[in-house]
Amino acid sequence: MDDAVSNEVRFLHAVELGLGAWSWGDRVVWQYGRGYTDDDIRQAFQTSITEGIRFIDTAEVYGSGRSERLAGQFLKETDQPVLVATKFFPMPWRLTKDSISSALKRSLNRLELEKVDLYQIHWPTPLFGIERMMEGLVTCIDKGWARTVGVSNFDQSQMLRAYSALERRNVPLASNQVHYSLLNRRVERNGLLARCRELGIRLIAYSPLEMGLLTGKYTPANPPPGSRGGRYLSLISRIGPLIKQMTEIGQDHGGKSNAQVALNWIMCKGALPIPGAKNASQALQNAGALGWKLTDEEAAKLDEVSDSVTK
Repeated sequence: MDDAVSNEVRFLHAVELGLGAWSWGDRVVWQYGRGYTDDDIRQAFQTSITEGIRFIDTAEVYGSGRSERLAGQFLKETDQPVLVATKFFPMPWRLTKDSISSALKRSLNRLELEKVDLYQIHWPTPLFGIERMMEGLVTCIDKGWARTVGVSNFDQSQMLRAYSALERRNVPLASNQVHYSLLNRRVERNGLLARCRELGIRLIAYSPLEMGLLTGKYTPANPPPGSRGGRYLSLISRIGPLIKQMTEIGQDHGGKSNAQVALNWIMCKGALPIPGAKNASQALQNAGALGWKLTDEEAAKLDEVSDSVTK
């Protein structure tokens, strides 16, 4: 492990695969309540734990707090240790450093926890200075409400400002959670992934399956439901060669699914994917990305085909 990784954040670098809880309670993007229920989500959580997943990522805005409440309920139902991450959303009326610790306290109440393992700023905003945001995160650690702190959707310049502001307070920047997948490799091309590795910052990859697009179950004739269909309208007709390559590689590894190949590819890049799961079947599929590894040649081939379909 990189020497830059401090003792406080070392645990996060040991996690290979997490569970994303964006869809838990979200009606706008994921159509919560239509096609899956709270019991389905409970089974997704329980299956993930059974399969060895020990990291869950949620946020105060997911389902307007319902994601945190559900996570809190499920955590009480397991005797396994689970690392919990949540996020502060910089609403325009919450622009003081104290608003961050106050929001975390409300998240803890919904989660029914005394502290979280990782507390993140969900998005940067020009209305709220990064240095002041970091002061708010330090307060959360000082109060004993967060074990480590991170950021999300920060570009390299913003991340470095956050890193430096925290370093002056002897607090490490544990993570930067960003969009990263075979269909979105900006963090490779703009140097963010490499800089995270250099500084010991764990890059957490959200939407690693592109909202189901990389599973291969969607086609131009059968697009994803709701707003997801419009979001991927131009891309869905071009990804056939990538899906084919993923299928072939999966077969070479004993029948691994496209989703498992896509997640393993991110793990091979040194990032932590946090795919969502709305039911036990999806959770089981995600967990199948563990316990094996793409060869360097296979990862390079996926890079090549990815480049050809995303240009």
